Amino acid sequence: FQHVSPLESFPLDIWNKMLGLMLTAPFQLAQLCIGNMKAKGWGRIINIASAHGLVASPNKTAYVTVKHGLVGFTKAVSLETAGSGVTCNAVCPGYVETPLFIKQAEDRAKDQGISFEDGKKQILAVHPSGEAVKISEVAEIVAFLCSSAANQITGASMVVDGGWTAR
Repeated sequence: FQHVSPLESFPLDIWNKMLGLMLTAPFQLAQLCIGNMKAKGWGRIINIASAHGLVASPNKTAYVTVKHGLVGFTKAVSLETAGSGVTCNAVCPGYVETPLFIKQAEDRAKDQGISFEDGKKQILAVHPSGEAVKISEVAEIVAFLCSSAANQITGASMVVDGGWTAR
């Protein structure tokens, strides 16, 4: 989920919920699984971060913070598991065509009295490609990271953002 608000009015309860869901939960899940993965000599920990784990945007303090934290967590876990057969990577998509993205475009269109397509274009202005990332594209990266072709990819942030973070 997302909450957009200037820092000075950002609700502490929303901050804590975002930290819990997007940072503490991945920590706990990895903590619960890592022992069995190491014992088996194989495992994949794949965190879904965001382009916001690499760059910041105004009024998204909590989201940017947790996604940066998730990228750092990924790197730390990758070092702890190196050589064990367990890898840990992050996928960092830009704007993905999800129900949340559609709602953001609809809200923008309504607030500005513009078409839905123009609302999407405004949001996607940060993507040099001008296109949203498809859910299937994220899924295919995850599948690749689970394959043997990714045995030596660990601690990486796989960026799929239409060129956003290349700027």
